[in-house]
This record gives sequence, C-alpha cells and structure tokens, in this order.
Amino acid sequence: MTATHPNARTTPTPGATPGATPGATPGATPDPAHTRRQRRLFLGLAALFFVPVLVAFYLYYGHHDWHPAGHVNKGDLIDPARPLPALALERLDGGRTAANWLTGKWTLLYVGAASCAEGCRHDLYVSRQVRLLLNKDLDRVQRVFLATGEGADLAFLRTEHPDLIAVRADAAAAPLLAEIPATAPVGSDRIYLIDPLGNLMMSYAPDADPKGLLEDLKRLLKLSHVG
Repeated sequence: MTATHPNARTTPTPGATPGATPGATPGATPDPAHTRRQRRLFLGLAALFFVPVLVAFYLYYGHHDWHPAGHVNKGDLIDPARPLPALALERLDGGRTAANWLTGKWTLLYVGAASCAEGCRHDLYVSRQVRLLLNKDLDRVQRVFLATGEGADLAFLRTEHPDLIAVRADAAAAPLLAEIPATAPVGSDRIYLIDPLGNLMMSYAPDADPKGLLEDLKRLLKLSHVG
C-alpha cells in the first residue's frame, strides 16, 4: 500500500470544474420533481398571507348569514366592496405617488376641498387620533387626503398632520373619484376605509363616533395578515 503525504495535492480529473461536487454533471437539467416542490412551497407561502384576509372579508362582509355573536359594523358598509384603480397622482407637497399606493396597508381616506374647512379639519384630526390609538399597529394604516380645487394650507398640513399623504384630485384622479358611492358622496365630510388589497369597503359619517372607527380597525387588523 502506498501512503499519501498529508500535503500532497490531488490531481483534478481532466475536464472537471474546480469546486464541483464529485459525480455532478455540469449543465445538468434541473430535477422536475424539485422544481414542482419549490413551486408548491411558493404557493403555500403566498396562501399563508392572502387566504386569511380574504376569508375574513368574506365572513364579515360577504356572507350575510354569518357573523360572530354581537358583531355590528360601526361604519356604513359598501357592498360589494369596490376595487380602486391603480393611479399615480400628484402630491400637494411635490412629486407623485406610486401607482399602487393604495395597496399594502389599510387606508383612511378623506376627500374634500383643498382649503380644508372645519369639517375637513375635524375628520383629519379624528383619523390622526384613531391611527395613534392603534399603538404597535399604527404603521399598518396610512392616512390620505384627496384634495379638490386650490388653496391648500400646506403649513397646517405639515405641522398638524406630518404623516398625511395629501394628493391632488385633478383630472387624473377622476377614475378614483368615480368609485365613491352616491350614498356617500364626495365632499360629505366622510372618512372612507380602504383594505390592503385596494378595495373601498366602508365609510363613516361626520357624526359617527370615532370609537366605532377604532373598533372596526382593531378587529380588521386582528383578522388580517395583509397590511
């Protein structure tokens, strides 16, 4: 038997790729079974995130014969929910939103005159306080002011509502405004709730109790793994 010196180098097999696993065939076709397993894993992970929120919306808002005991929506349900168009809109402070800016988070939307009179300021205050009261979940909710006309008080908006996304309701926003139901018209000082999939689903009248909006949001955030 011939002993191999510890520092001796192994002579590579001609044509072999350095560092390649012995027996592996360079350029081999991926195993179809492995590819299928990877695809099933991806689909399973996607379902983990999206199925719970879809089931929750169906049970709470689509299936009228099923509700948890004592459950009452505090807002006015928009039935069926209205998918909102993907639009890049001009921001009042400059720049534009992304086209998908109304997805990925829950959205509290206010639509009204850019000058923001008393009713507007009240609703912006309500939406701000409700969001703050969500505590650790506040980053899952965004606030939007869709401003019609001119005369926006940018100093007021920056000082009192630094987190607010204020956009211009110009001609480019017309497809979005068209989805506001006639029963909750634009300019009625309502707060609208949009789910993380971009669906307009509820609205709250100017005299609605802010505690009701907070309760609805907490319930939806608890049920949802999206947004």
